[in-house]
Amino acid sequence: MDERILKWIYDIDFAIKEIDSYFEGGKMDFSDYKKNMMLKRAIERDLEIRGEAVNRILNRDVSFKDKISDAKSIIGLRNQVIHAYDNVSDENIWSILINHLPKLKNEVSKLISENK
Repeated sequence: MDERILKWIYDIDFAIKEIDSYFEGGKMDFSDYKKNMMLKRAIERDLEIRGEAVNRILNRDVSFKDKISDAKSIIGLRNQVIHAYDNVSDENIWSILINHLPKLKNEVSKLISENK
């Protein structure tokens, strides 16, 4: 695998692990998330990083669209968080954390393990 792509995959992995670390020692609770502006901003930043890394990967090698589920949606969320920040809903971000991040985590782990 191209070294730059592998670096970006590690960036995605790091961002996911960072999000997971915000909830260590406690369960993920939506009402707590909604009340904690610093937590929300930290998660949004990690989602931006994840989206930018996926964007760079696809610009370098479009075949990764088949290896990273919902790659275009990941990039779209990044653009929304950065450019349409006033339209980002807590419910949407929470849904991504609960429903989509675990799948991406597995895909990234697989890509990393294939390239060790």
